[in-house]
Amino acid sequence: MPKLLAVDSGPFVAWLNARDKHHARAVAFFKSRRERMVTTWPVITEVCHLAPQPARAAFLRWIAAGGASVFHLPDEQSAALADLIDQYDDLPMDLADASLVWLSRNLGTALIATMDRTDFSVYRGAGGRRFRNLFFA
Repeated sequence: MPKLLAVDSGPFVAWLNARDKHHARAVAFFKSRRERMVTTWPVITEVCHLAPQPARAAFLRWIAAGGASVFHLPDEQSAALADLIDQYDDLPMDLADASLVWLSRNLGTALIATMDRTDFSVYRGAGGRRFRNLFFA
């Protein structure tokens, strides 16, 4: 079974935007992945807000074709997300980041792909482990 890799919005946006300074890195990154990529709806929402218009529909079709697994956050987990946002209020933590930390803890992975190196060096994933950011590895 492949390892799980939680993916934040930054690498997706860079991949979809040829003008992004990290575009070439993102293209190479997504071509080389062997892990099962997982993300959340708050991340997808952020990507669709930040990505260029023509790429948004193609990105959603890529998701639908199995490009990444998108996890739904159960309503009753809203309090857990609020607790994470409170815990990291000095950064501050946004909903997309909280959803990825929650997902990582629930799936038991500490692998992340993010451009948010500072915050994800502070956040803790499954078992209190530091995240390992594969996007800049």
